[in-house]
Amino acid sequence: MTSCRAGIAVADELHFGRAAVRLSIAQPALSKAIRRIEHRLGVPLFIRSSRHVELTPAGKALQEHGRHALNAVGAAVRSTLRAGDPEAHLRLVIKPGGDAGLLSGILAEYAQRPDARRVDVLFSGPADRTDFLRDGRADVGLLYAPFDDLDGLAHETLHTEDRVAIVPSGHRLAGRASVRMSDLEGETLPPWKGVPGGGGTGPEVADAVQLLHMVTVGRMIGVLPRSLVEPVPPGVVRVPVSDAPPSRLVLAWNEQDRRPLVASFVAAALRAVPPRDPIGPRRA
Repeated sequence: MTSCRAGIAVADELHFGRAAVRLSIAQPALSKAIRRIEHRLGVPLFIRSSRHVELTPAGKALQEHGRHALNAVGAAVRSTLRAGDPEAHLRLVIKPGGDAGLLSGILAEYAQRPDARRVDVLFSGPADRTDFLRDGRADVGLLYAPFDDLDGLAHETLHTEDRVAIVPSGHRLAGRASVRMSDLEGETLPPWKGVPGGGGTGPEVADAVQLLHMVTVGRMIGVLPRSLVEPVPPGVVRVPVSDAPPSRLVLAWNEQDRRPLVASFVAAALRAVPPRDPIGPRRA
C-alpha cells in the first residue's frame, strides 16, 4: 500500500516535489519508488519532462482504482479498531442544513435503543460526505441523491421531495406557479465547488447559503431540493420545477460495514421517519 500511496500522490499533484512533501519523504526516494512500481507493473505510469508530469492511461487507472483500495484498507482498519471498543461513538456526517428537518427525530429514536451510543455529528464540505463514509472517518451519513455518488455505499431513502428554482423576487419567473427546466435556459446558474461537471456559468458556490446570497443580490438563480430553502429568505422566491427529477435524502453507510452499531442506527432512522408518500403538487 505504501507504493500505491506514492503513485496516487504523484498522480494527484503531477509534481514529484509536491508529492514528496505531501508524503514527508525525500524526492529521490519517491522517484525510486515510482520506478519500482512501473518496473513491477511493466507499464509507464507517468510521462516526465523537465517542465511537467503527465499521466499515462495506466497512471489514470492507478489513480482511480488505487484510491478506492486505500480507502477500503483505511476503512477496514478503522472499523476493526472501533469494533473492539465498546465505548466507541457513532459518527454521522452531514452538510449544514442537509437533514430536511429529520435529524432531531432520528437521534431521539436512536437514543431510546438499549445499544445506543453517543452520536458525534460531523459537518462536511460541499461534496466530500461520501469520502467520509468510504475511508471510515464516518459510520453513517445523510446524502442527497442523485447529487451524491452512492457507488460502494449501502443506503436507505428517508425522504423524497421536489426541487425548486430559487429566483430573486423581481425575476421574470417569480410569479409563476411552476416552471420547466427549459424555462431556465439562458439563466446564470452556479458551478458547485468540488463537484466536477456540476456547474453553470456563474460564480462558484460551496453551499446553499452562498447560493441564496448570490440569488438575493441578483447574480444568479439556482435549483435546490425544497427542504434546503426552508424558511424562504427575504428577497427570494422559490418556484417548483415540474420536470426536475425528485431529490432523495438517504441514510448511507459503507456497504462493507455490517457492524451492529451501524445496523442499529439505520433501524432507528427508518422507525423515526414516517412512511414516504409519493410527491404530489406542492405550493411554493
